[in-house]
Amino acid sequence: MLYVDIPTTTELQKLVAARGAALVSFYLPTTPETQHIGQARTELGNLLKQAEAQLEAVDTPKRTIWPISEQINDLLDDDNFWAHQANSLAVFVTPDSLRAFRLPNHLTTTVQVSDRFHIKPLLRAISVQQHAFVLALAENEIRLIEVFADLPAQEIRVPGMPKDAASAAGTANVNSRNYSNRKGGSEGQNVLLRAFARKVDAALRPVLSGRSEPLILAAAEPLWSIFRSVCSHDGLAAEGIRTSPVRITPAELAEQARPILDGLHAQALEEVRALFSARENEGRATTQVARSARAATYGAVDTLLVDIDEVMPGTVDDNGEVTFEDHESATSYGIVDEIAGRVLASGGRVLAVRRAEIPQEQSLAAILRYAV
Repeated sequence: MLYVDIPTTTELQKLVAARGAALVSFYLPTTPETQHIGQARTELGNLLKQAEAQLEAVDTPKRTIWPISEQINDLLDDDNFWAHQANSLAVFVTPDSLRAFRLPNHLTTTVQVSDRFHIKPLLRAISVQQHAFVLALAENEIRLIEVFADLPAQEIRVPGMPKDAASAAGTANVNSRNYSNRKGGSEGQNVLLRAFARKVDAALRPVLSGRSEPLILAAAEPLWSIFRSVCSHDGLAAEGIRTSPVRITPAELAEQARPILDGLHAQALEEVRALFSARENEGRATTQVARSARAATYGAVDTLLVDIDEVMPGTVDDNGEVTFEDHESATSYGIVDEIAGRVLASGGRVLAVRRAEIPQEQSLAAILRYAV
């Protein structure tokens, strides 16, 4: 089992806003297999040595370096912490604090030392939708299953949810061939099932209100079509689990939901790329780092795609002017990372992806709110 800590919006904003004389960001692959975690612990120790060397190279006082080293060494000695890991680990350290996130994504090893944190790889965990709800809908059984990144799926109690279709319709059997109100036979059955579906939708509404996670329907016909026709939740996924969910466990439903989530991510990326092409013709999209930096500084970037793996050392000043550096050091930071932070601070969206997923396979691609 993976133990995952996905940063909240508030936590991410705090990391983006953090400034200090010595802020260190560590990323390294880990494993949920405790017997094989030793390599990751050794790797973090090696990354600490690199961070210490970078800090010493710019004459950082030892009283600043020592607390950072002490906190990482304490973490290295914590057997319980290392016994509960996921696929990657992100650690953010200042002389006064340490924050670690266990991530489901497979990230590459890196350490960054600067006056701010390196947050771009962390955005991958947020860019890829890992959280959803599955509505397992049948005439005699209704369940709402919450699907997490890699935690066990959980059934959610929904107040006011009807027990089954028959009790919701006030009849002994919705499959009766007798006439129901103005319709008979299968038409009458559909009338009752539609009333049932509306009650299910009404019960879900307060639970899902304000939530951005997709709702994935697991149902067979005719309930599949009937519920989709009355559902008021904007996040109902077009794809679903088209079979009767009776006797399918929450864990099995979660497994069937994951490819659907992958498809939603691929579709979202394709929509962003199509929008980029349209906006590029209008002068409102760019893959130029310098232009993107200026646009981000003035709040003009609506959506930004960034290469999760690349680090481009340098600085961006208060006017958005970029200075490129040849080598990483404690006096510079990742330029694209800084652009991403400015986009987030102005309410824009940032998607951390692989380079092959970015238009023209550049370091970044920015879709602008207006031409800059």
